[in-house]
Amino acid sequence: MHAADIHLDSPLHGLSRYEGLPVEDIRSATRAAFDNLVHCAIEEAVDFVILAGDLFDGDWRDMGTGLYFARAMGRLDQVGIPAFVLAGNHDAASVISRTVPWPPNVRLFGARRPETHRLPDLAVAVHGQSFSTPAVTDNLVLAYPPAEEHHFNIGMLHTALAGRQGHADYAPCSVDDLRSRGYSYWALGHVHEFEIVSTDPYVVFSGNVQGRTIRETGPKGAVIVTVVDSEITSVERVELDVIRWVRLDVDCTGTADDAVTDLIRVELGRLHGANGSGRPLVVRVTLLGEMLEAGLLHDRAITLRDDIRAIAASISAELYIEKVKVMMTEPARERVALGEDLGALIDDASTDPGLVAALASDLERFMLAASTTLGDAEEGELRLSASQGDWAGVLLTASTALRSRLTREG
Repeated sequence: MHAADIHLDSPLHGLSRYEGLPVEDIRSATRAAFDNLVHCAIEEAVDFVILAGDLFDGDWRDMGTGLYFARAMGRLDQVGIPAFVLAGNHDAASVISRTVPWPPNVRLFGARRPETHRLPDLAVAVHGQSFSTPAVTDNLVLAYPPAEEHHFNIGMLHTALAGRQGHADYAPCSVDDLRSRGYSYWALGHVHEFEIVSTDPYVVFSGNVQGRTIRETGPKGAVIVTVVDSEITSVERVELDVIRWVRLDVDCTGTADDAVTDLIRVELGRLHGANGSGRPLVVRVTLLGEMLEAGLLHDRAITLRDDIRAIAASISAELYIEKVKVMMTEPARERVALGEDLGALIDDASTDPGLVAALASDLERFMLAASTTLGDAEEGELRLSASQGDWAGVLLTASTALRSRLTREG
């Protein structure tokens, strides 16, 4: 079994600001998913388990994290399953200061140079090197030893290869670099999406075992590799996550304002019905498209969010709304007239350099305080535009909502 990026007891900062989420269930999800991994390894009677980096999420806040891992590895040890572990950027040798004695089945790779652990009864050689610091920028692969004859050779590495979107370029290397070692299988970690990069040799990102935020959507788990006579016959993905994050985009184009919630109810119902995994879903709903009442939706975004949470709760007790984003725009040709002077003022607000400068001067300190309290803004959030200095974008959204409010009240 090949797994990576467990991130045990990841703190998951900021969840408390999303009212209605099962915060404690989400916080404990990494342990629950790892319990599933251990159970699956035992049920499938795997010969050994590979954990390719970021087992932990930084230094432990208390000894509970280490004791939990020791107990989990003890369950594998009791049935004779070894575990090969290397440290990645989040649990590098310079980061983890606490230790506990691991059970004898745990074989941790050192950080000074590549090491090889062998399973003589299986004629397997496992090669790997842990990170010594959180940011390793050297190509570690070039120092890995060549394949051992008459063995099934496995390379373990925490890397983004030549680069993967959203992941730092640690331990950079190419598939040709990996191929040059002559190994039959490369067990990679660091990238949180499952990917079979190559089949000659097999180069596989197992992905992480449990999504922790909306950035990590879809099924998560590990892979079970079957080898017969030194030949790989299958690479099977197994799902181990206990909570699943989902993005739901709803195109509201052509929908009347009073019908938007009905449309969302239909889409959430369809999402729930298609959830064959039976796992709880944490959903980010994004409203897209063009409609005359776009400004109205922006103006009542908070009420709309609460309505959508109520709709989700009525569909299933295990359907949660993480956030609702309104990204609707008005069709330019269909704007309702407000009067020539007022309409021009609103339309020109986002391109008025004086107003943009004044807004930046007034709100920059506030946005810094908001970032400190709420954490970094995410894609699509209005405060992300502000934090990036896109005050014109902030004004455009505000003016759209203002136009809708004035025409409604008029």
